[in-house]
Amino acid sequence: MFVFFGGLFFLLFWRLLSIQITGQAEGRQMAVMAEAKYAREAILQAERGKIIDRNGELIASDTLSYRLIAILNEKATEKGANEPRHVVDFEKAADLLSRFIPMEKSKMIEIRDKAVANNSNVYQIEFGKAGRDISHETMLAIKETAKEEGVTGLQFIEDKKRFYPNGNFASYLIGFAMREEDENKKISTVGKMGLEQTYNEALTGENGKVDFKTDRWGFILPRSEKQIVAAQDGMTIQLTIDKTIQNFVEDAMNQIDEEYSPEKMLVIVTNPNTGEIYAMSQRPSFHPSTREGLTENWLNDAVQNTIEPGSTMKIFTLAAAIEERKWDPFAEFQSGQYTIFDKTIRDVNRTGWGRITFLEGFQRSSNVSMAYLLERMGDRTFIEYLKDFGFGERVGIDLPNEASGIILDINPSERLTTSYGQGSTVTPIQMIQAATAIANDGKMMKPYVIDKIINPNTEETVEDHKPEEKKSPISAETAKQVREILATTVTSQAGTAKKFALSGYSVGGKTGTAEIPKKDGPGYLAGDGNYLYSFLGMAPIEDPQLLAYVIVQQPKLDIGQYGSDPVAKLFTSIMESSLKYMNIVPENNESPSTVPISEFVGSDSSTAIEELREQGFSPVLIGEGGKVISQYPQEGTKMNKGSIVLLETNGDTTLPNFYGWSKKMALSFKMLSGLDIRLNGDGYVTDQSMSVGAVISKDDPVVLQLRTPADLHTPAPENEDEEKEEEIIGG
Repeated sequence: MFVFFGGLFFLLFWRLLSIQITGQAEGRQMAVMAEAKYAREAILQAERGKIIDRNGELIASDTLSYRLIAILNEKATEKGANEPRHVVDFEKAADLLSRFIPMEKSKMIEIRDKAVANNSNVYQIEFGKAGRDISHETMLAIKETAKEEGVTGLQFIEDKKRFYPNGNFASYLIGFAMREEDENKKISTVGKMGLEQTYNEALTGENGKVDFKTDRWGFILPRSEKQIVAAQDGMTIQLTIDKTIQNFVEDAMNQIDEEYSPEKMLVIVTNPNTGEIYAMSQRPSFHPSTREGLTENWLNDAVQNTIEPGSTMKIFTLAAAIEERKWDPFAEFQSGQYTIFDKTIRDVNRTGWGRITFLEGFQRSSNVSMAYLLERMGDRTFIEYLKDFGFGERVGIDLPNEASGIILDINPSERLTTSYGQGSTVTPIQMIQAATAIANDGKMMKPYVIDKIINPNTEETVEDHKPEEKKSPISAETAKQVREILATTVTSQAGTAKKFALSGYSVGGKTGTAEIPKKDGPGYLAGDGNYLYSFLGMAPIEDPQLLAYVIVQQPKLDIGQYGSDPVAKLFTSIMESSLKYMNIVPENNESPSTVPISEFVGSDSSTAIEELREQGFSPVLIGEGGKVISQYPQEGTKMNKGSIVLLETNGDTTLPNFYGWSKKMALSFKMLSGLDIRLNGDGYVTDQSMSVGAVISKDDPVVLQLRTPADLHTPAPENEDEEKEEEIIGG
C-alpha cells in the first residue's frame, strides 16, 4: 500500500511540476484555456454620424430603438421562479405581437417551427425586419399588454435606428439608411441612397469594446483589469442647406402639389455669390424613415436627370451676344418665322408680332429673335460660349452619379434649336451654375452642398469646403446688362414673367415652356399641360442674394389657368419668405431710416455700442465686453433703424431678451456665443426658457419658441392681362 500510494503521489507531483514548467496540459496552453473560460467582451456601440444643416440644426441622426426577442427554451426560467422567463404559450404571444409589429401570427409560428426543427434546444428566436427598429412607445405598449394578458418570454434589446425629424425634407438629397444583416448575421446601419449612401463610410462609426474577466457565474472577478477601447462615432456632415429655406420650399411644393397635382416638380435655391445650395427638393418625394412615397425613381433629378430647358436657355444666348458685342436692343427684325435650309422655326404664337425690336423679342420670348442673334455672332461661337458656361460636362458637385447632358452640334439647325432650349439637354444643376455668372458679375461659382465634415470624437474639421470660382465666360458689364434685361421680362407689358414680380423686391428671370420627349418612341408629348414649365430667376436684381430654378412638369390645369401659374406661385412664395428670413430689406422700405452697418471688428465694444445707438440700431453684446471679435450683420449690410446688431467679445454672455427676434438672428446669436440654444418652430421668437439678464454657461440649454406670422407668405400681384400665347412652347 505504501509503495502504491507513494507511486500515485509521485505521479501527481510530476504532473503538477510538468504543467507548471511547460504551461500545457494535453498539448493545450492552460493560460489560453483559462482566458477562454473566464474572459468576456462587451461591445460599445458607435453612433452613426449626424447630418446637420448650415446652422447646426439636425437633419439625420441615430436614435434609440428596440429589437424583439422571444425566449423559447425552458432553461431560461430558473427553478422556483415566480414567473416564467420563456414563452409558455407561443400562439398567444404571436397573437399579441401581430397587433403591434408588421407580421402575421401564422408567419411567426412558421419562424418558430422552422427554428425548432433545426435545433430542438433552440434558446431564442427573432422576427427579422418586423422585429427591429421598434420605437420606445411600441415597446412599452407590448410590455404592458403582455403583462395584462399573461404573455411571458418577450424581451427587448436596445438598438439604434436612423431618425429623420423633418419628414419629407430634401429626401432625394439626404437619402436614407436602414438596418441590414450581413452574411455573418451582423446587423448594422447602411446608407442606401443619397448622401447617406455616398458618405456611408464616413458616417459609419467604429464600435468599441470592454474586455474583462468573470467567474463561472458571470460576476466580474475582483482586482481584474478592464481594457476599454472607446467607440469612435461616425463623422458629422454639415451641409450648406438652410433648414428654414428648405422648409419654405417643402411647404410651397406641398401646396402646389395639392392644387395642381403635377407629374414632377423641382426647386433649387442657391447663393449665387458662393455656389452654396440653400435648398433642393423634388416631387414625388418620400419619408426617409418609412420610405413611404418612394417610387421606382431613385434619381436626384437636380443632378442625375437631364431635361430640355426651353426658353430659360435664352438667358445664355443673350449673354453670348452681348459679350460678342452683337446685341442691339433697339434694332428690329421680322418676327413670326425663320427658315434655315429645310427647317422652319416659328414664334410662340405662330404669326409673330410684326417688326419688333430685339429687346421686345426677348421680353416676348421670341424664338426667331434667337435665330437672328445666332446670325450676328455665329452659331459655332455660340456653342463655345455654352461650353464655357459649363453645359455638356459635369459641374463636379459633391453628389454622386452626376449626368452631363448633350449639346447638339452636328448641323446648323441643331445649333439653332439649342439657342432657345430645344433638342440639347442639360441638368438643372448646370443651369444653376451657369446662372451664377449672370447674378455674380461674371464670376461663375461651382455649386456645392457639403459645407464641412467634422470628427465628433475630436471636434476636428476633416474637410472644409470653400466657394470655388470657375473660368469666367462673360464680363461683369455683360452680366449687369443681362440682369437689367431679365428685369424687364417682369416689369414690361410685353414680358412673359409679369406674374413673377415680388412684393418689395426687384426680380429678374426667364420663363421656359419645354416639350417633353415621349418615353415609348420618337417625338414629343402633345396636348394641354403636357409641357415642362420653368423659371430661372434671381433677386434683388441689382445685387442678387438668391438664385432659384423652379420646374413644374405636366400640372393639371383648369380652364383659364396657364402652366406658368404654379411655377409663379412656387417661385414668389419661396423667394419672398427666404429674402425676409435673410433680413434683406425690401426696396420699398428703403428710406432715410435704412443705413449700412459700419465695421466694428477690432473696436472697443463700448465705443461700438455707443456709435450703433447713435445710428438708431439696437446693439446686443455677446461676452463681457472689450475688443469686438466679430459682428453680425457684416459691414455694408443695409438695415432699418431699430434693427439688432450682434457684437461678439470674450467672456461670459448675459442672456438678452429674444422676444421678436427672427430665426436667422437667433441662429446667428447661437453661432457667435456658442451657447446651447434650441429653437422650436419657425418665424419669430415668442418665448424663452431662461430669464433675461441670466449669466449662463455653454452647458445650460436655452429653449426659444418661435411662431410664423400670418403675413409671412405675401401673395404675388395678379396679372390678369397675361396672354395665353406666353404659355406655348418657347414662352
